[in-house]
Amino acid sequence: MIHLTVQGIEVEVAEGTTVLEAARKAGIKIPTLCYHPDLKPFGSCGLCVCKQEGSKKIIRACSTPAAEGMKIITHDHDLYEVRRTILELTMSTHPSSCLLCTKNNKCELQKLAIEYGVREQPFEIRLAEDIKDRSTGAIVLDPEKCIKCGRCVQVCQGLQGVYALEFIGRGDKTTMSPAAHLPLNDSPCIKCGQCITHCPVGAIYEQDHTTELMKAIADPEKTVAVQIAPAVRVAIGEEFGLKPGEISTKKLYTALRRIGIDYVFDTNFGADLTIMEEGYELLDRIKNGGVMPRITSCCPGWVDYAEKYYPELLDNLSSAKSPMMMQGAITKTYWSEKSGIDKKNIYSVAIMPCTAKKTEITRDGEHASSSGERDVDLVLTTREIARLIASRGLDFSNLPETEADDPIGEYTGAGTIFGVTGGVMEAAIRTAYFGLTGKELADPEIKLVRGLDNVKRGEVDVDGKKIRVAIVHGMGSAKALLDKIKEDKAAGRESNLDFIEIMACRGGCIAGGGQPYGTDDEVREERTEGLYTDDEKSVKRCSHQNPSIQKLYSDFLGQPLSEKAHHLLHTEYKEVPVYKQ
Repeated sequence: MIHLTVQGIEVEVAEGTTVLEAARKAGIKIPTLCYHPDLKPFGSCGLCVCKQEGSKKIIRACSTPAAEGMKIITHDHDLYEVRRTILELTMSTHPSSCLLCTKNNKCELQKLAIEYGVREQPFEIRLAEDIKDRSTGAIVLDPEKCIKCGRCVQVCQGLQGVYALEFIGRGDKTTMSPAAHLPLNDSPCIKCGQCITHCPVGAIYEQDHTTELMKAIADPEKTVAVQIAPAVRVAIGEEFGLKPGEISTKKLYTALRRIGIDYVFDTNFGADLTIMEEGYELLDRIKNGGVMPRITSCCPGWVDYAEKYYPELLDNLSSAKSPMMMQGAITKTYWSEKSGIDKKNIYSVAIMPCTAKKTEITRDGEHASSSGERDVDLVLTTREIARLIASRGLDFSNLPETEADDPIGEYTGAGTIFGVTGGVMEAAIRTAYFGLTGKELADPEIKLVRGLDNVKRGEVDVDGKKIRVAIVHGMGSAKALLDKIKEDKAAGRESNLDFIEIMACRGGCIAGGGQPYGTDDEVREERTEGLYTDDEKSVKRCSHQNPSIQKLYSDFLGQPLSEKAHHLLHTEYKEVPVYKQ
């Protein structure tokens, strides 16, 4: 342990702790813009400068390790003036059109400017002249607002291993952009949106599609049906003052109805359906042989990454569509028939924690229209639907609770844990156990797949049969594992794994690119706990136990992996050429 004094307060911290972290433990806030707990300290903004007694050297708290006996001065008049000047210089390269910014009132630069009383601009305004990049259909890059903190580059390269963004130019001319200033859609971008959630200002944000939803609601010819992803229910409350992880499912159902939605369904039903198809696909491979290991396919960011970086492994991916796409196909076929509403008049909307979902609804051509119409017409993120709810004057935290509509709103605990890393694996094991043995698991909680370790590996005993599993979250953590599978495959060697779950974002969907801002591991854990609590409270906790899923198969699909199920619920993958770093 290290003992030091921060602003006169004695503090004890573990060796390797930075001065910034030590100050926070002492209850002292040192301002930062480039720092984020998910990322390696970068020290680019200079706001965290501090003094050390007995030394003339100015240190940057975010990247300086604490040392025994240090006496750190974090706040005095000189440091105040330095930080204020840094803020003024930063703001000279950033527009002051805060009212028009999607991050108004949630901008870290705006908050610091208020705290430091910056009310005038003493420096010449020098805004970037590059145009906005809307090429992906999901993410917008606005160079004019970029403050060159470097977070987006760090998260794209370090945390995600995608390398869609990089530093271009030097000094005052530095920009954060795809290589050669190509459009983002021509880069390796997987639309995961982690650049959005880590940007301290509004230089990167999701394309807003709330107007399209309101137009559909106002159209008397359209019946608007909405599905809600598992992770949304434990995050949307944060936009209305609730704690991270608080389960707001039934309040959200009510809010959607009050803004004019006709039918409210739940993507958790689609998650249960995904487990039936993906799980029985795995069982078929285990029993009858086939390309192994099997890798999950419910995360569009991961699928995009695989098509660009690992085309050799595309036949390892499950052919099962994501829960959102399955739900959309069933909405415009099975539910259309049962309700008597022509599928041409159904406007299918998905509320998702993910920006990649915005492009998934068109990514696989005819497979995105397996119903004969576009299966999902529109995707809104958690942030977008929260803004829409607020604009309708609804007091979200005090709304009454209502239920989802039948028959594709019922779900099990297995469906709800899809939103967290390890959840798809756990849900699949619960049903795979039943499929192999005909018996239910005595304890449905598979603890070895839980937690925020970047890569988790283990064996699950299914009545004497060992299923070797791995769980990965954050694309940057997947490379070593995928390289080994690729190497074994090329050499004709059998893999030492049977089933792998991969999620593009750290923590899984609970920390997706469309979730409320301010996500760190503490928030991830709270949202995760919310989903596990929802699972624990469920009467039925395995996907195959869902009565509405059972009826769907008996009345419409026949059985898992049937011809009709393959047509509606499965897809194909293809290599996507892209430049690579």
